[in-house]
Amino acid sequence: MTLPSVTDPALPVPHGFFTRDGGVSTGPYASLNCSLSGGDDRALVLVNRSRVAQALGAAPENFVGLTQVHGIEVATVTTPWAPGEGPRADAMVTGTPGIALGVITADCGPILFADPVTRIVGAAHAGWRGAVAGILEATIDAMVAIGADRSRIAAVVGPCIRQNSYEVAADMRNAVLAHDAANARFFQPGRPERWMFDLAGYCAGRLTQAGVGLIAITPGDTAAEADRFFSHRRRTLAGGGSIGHQISGIRCDA
Repeated sequence: MTLPSVTDPALPVPHGFFTRDGGVSTGPYASLNCSLSGGDDRALVLVNRSRVAQALGAAPENFVGLTQVHGIEVATVTTPWAPGEGPRADAMVTGTPGIALGVITADCGPILFADPVTRIVGAAHAGWRGAVAGILEATIDAMVAIGADRSRIAAVVGPCIRQNSYEVAADMRNAVLAHDAANARFFQPGRPERWMFDLAGYCAGRLTQAGVGLIAITPGDTAAEADRFFSHRRRTLAGGGSIGHQISGIRCDA
C-alpha cells in the first residue's frame, strides 16, 4: 500500500516518516492517527497502523510500538507484541527480519536508524527531555550490542517542530545548556525571555558526537504544516482539544 510519507536515501531499508494523510480516522484525528493512547476509536487506529505496516512491507502483527515516556529506555525486539502492549520506553532496535518498529510523534523528533551491512535497525522518539537525557546514544548503543557497527549506522531525523515554530522559556533553555554550554548554538533570540530552539539540529549534533556514520535531517515542520502533520504545539496554541499523532516506521529486511 502506498501512503504519503517522507523518506531519505540515507536509510537503505524500508522506512517512512508518515504524515496525517491516508487513514480512516475522522474529526480531529483525521486521518492517519496512529496513537492508541488518545481518544480515537481503537478499531480505526488499528486499521491505520495496519496500513502503515503494509506500506513498510511488514505483516501488521509484526509492527510494534511502545508506551512512550520521554525517557532513555530502549527495547530490543526479537518477537512482536500486541498493539498497545509495548514496554515503557522511547526507542527500539531489532535485527530480526520482518519486524517493523514504529514511534509516535506530534512535534517531537522521530529518528530512524539503520546499519546497511547487518540491516539492524532502530527507531527513537526524541523530545527535548529525552534527547538531553541520552535516548539517541542509548539507541545506538543498543544497536551495537546486537551487532551493528557504530561507524556504519545511518540516522535520519524526521519531520518535527522546527526552530521557527519552537518558542521556549528560560527553564528549558537552561536545562539544555546545563548539559553542555555549547548547546547555545541551537537557540535563537525570540520574544523577551523567550528563545527559538532547533530540536532537529540538536538531535543531529548529538548523533554527530555519538560517532554514527551518516546523519540527515528531513524537511517538514509539524507545527507549521497543519494539512500534513499533527502538532501538540499547534493544538495548545489553539486552546486545547483532541489530537492525533503521526507515526514513523522502519523494517528490518536482513
